Amino acid sequence: MEMTGKPDLLRLTVDGVAAEAPDDGGTLLDLLRDRLGNRSVKDGCSPQGQCGCCTVLVDGQPRVSCVTPARRMAGRTVTTLEGLDPAETTAWADAFCTTGGSQCGFCTPGIVVRFAGLRASAPEGSPPDRDRAARSLHAHLCRCTGWQTVLEAWDAYGTAPTGTAGNEASGRRAALEGRTPQVVGPEVVLGRGGFAADTAPEGSLVAVPDGDGGWVVGATVAEARSSAGRVQGRRTTVGAVPPLEAPDGDWEAVLRTPWVEPAYLETDAAWCEPGGRPCSPLANGGAFGAKLESVAPSAARELADEYGRPVLVVLSREDTVRMGAKRPPVSGGARADGTGVLRVVRTPGVVEAVAAVAPGLVVEEVDVAGPPTSSSIRAAGWAEAVVLLTGAGAIDGPVVSPDGATATAVVDDDGIQVSVRCGAPLDVTVLRSYCVGAAHMAWSWITSEALSVDADGVVQDLTVRSFGVVRATDTPPISVVIEDDGGEPVNGSDAVFAAVAAATWRHRGCPEDLPTG
Repeated sequence: MEMTGKPDLLRLTVDGVAAEAPDDGGTLLDLLRDRLGNRSVKDGCSPQGQCGCCTVLVDGQPRVSCVTPARRMAGRTVTTLEGLDPAETTAWADAFCTTGGSQCGFCTPGIVVRFAGLRASAPEGSPPDRDRAARSLHAHLCRCTGWQTVLEAWDAYGTAPTGTAGNEASGRRAALEGRTPQVVGPEVVLGRGGFAADTAPEGSLVAVPDGDGGWVVGATVAEARSSAGRVQGRRTTVGAVPPLEAPDGDWEAVLRTPWVEPAYLETDAAWCEPGGRPCSPLANGGAFGAKLESVAPSAARELADEYGRPVLVVLSREDTVRMGAKRPPVSGGARADGTGVLRVVRTPGVVEAVAAVAPGLVVEEVDVAGPPTSSSIRAAGWAEAVVLLTGAGAIDGPVVSPDGATATAVVDDDGIQVSVRCGAPLDVTVLRSYCVGAAHMAWSWITSEALSVDADGVVQDLTVRSFGVVRATDTPPISVVIEDDGGEPVNGSDAVFAAVAAATWRHRGCPEDLPTG
């Protein structure tokens, strides 16, 4: 037999259409995105198989495509979001828009596919209940929504108003809360938010970090990562500990926080054409401030000029964890009169952020080996000050953010109750969604989130599941009351984040070290 050296052809059915591609040893995700151009299937952690963004149906059953070898799909039927019945897709989009169950939209297509498969596998006339839907979300991670609005979308399926669409007011409120321009509407639910890795020009080269400060370039993401020879990291067994010692003093409250990963789902990506302006890595979501100093845009511009072709720079999950900005750790002590000391890992802008809400705290910046930090991350520095002062008894009322929004929160064994005032709501659904998401993020931060960093400052926790983000089934019920004061609209969810964090810490007994467990 003559040996051609060419890989065998892999034949399967994708979204009802016969497809074939070389069996090059890649994953189903590689095949769908790189070979077939399907952009609804997202890469949030590849190849960790932990975030659910790349979920598809294989012969009707949900499957995480980034850890599924493509060759195992020979002769099988794969259904992505595009392969669902259009009426069903519309119904899911309407449900998520009605409840605010999608913000940036990166994780939503995978969740919709999971939900569609769950409903389709149930006996006729007996749709699965909400608890089963919540358990199915264990395979997913969503940083924006706080899960509750996602499950409300599950409940609203088939009953939500049709043709739901965002408008100027919706987008304005989303931009205030996300602090970057954002689109609101059915297209976002369906994963069409304009993400950089989805919009790169056809034929773009792909660049990934080489681990030594440089870049490896290939024709596809899979090829570039293979050439880089990088092996994805895993979760360490070493515990996460706060890196700063508490200041000496006679304090009513002491707080120490560890390194915390922002845990956004769309990893850093940007593309650029030679001599052009790089695409923003913020796309339809700003990662709550964590991508503002991303290396991706400048690298894309330099590489495009070097190669004379469009270049897409895309970070893997491990790259994002190692290179991306973290919430700066703090250690502080405070008295009931609002005075005290707050030590913080040196971070530009953090002193001013703390002073805006806690002028009685003396801020001491400390140099510590570790990953980069940023004061642009949601309420970084000033939320920690609010938590500490609340524990000390110096704050016993609404939290006032630097933006001028006010929020109160009560956390007890029954759940989380929030009230927020941030000017005209503009769009109540959108504002409520961001407040629910902020409440979940605050609860998760105080109770569960931490990142292991060794004595040399190297991050050891490199998987999505190691960040400690609380799952849907473990999230308390969240209620939100929006008070319309008719004033100029300002960001309200950051005030909610700080208020819920403080209330959660107090509910947990104000232990010195976070997370409380």
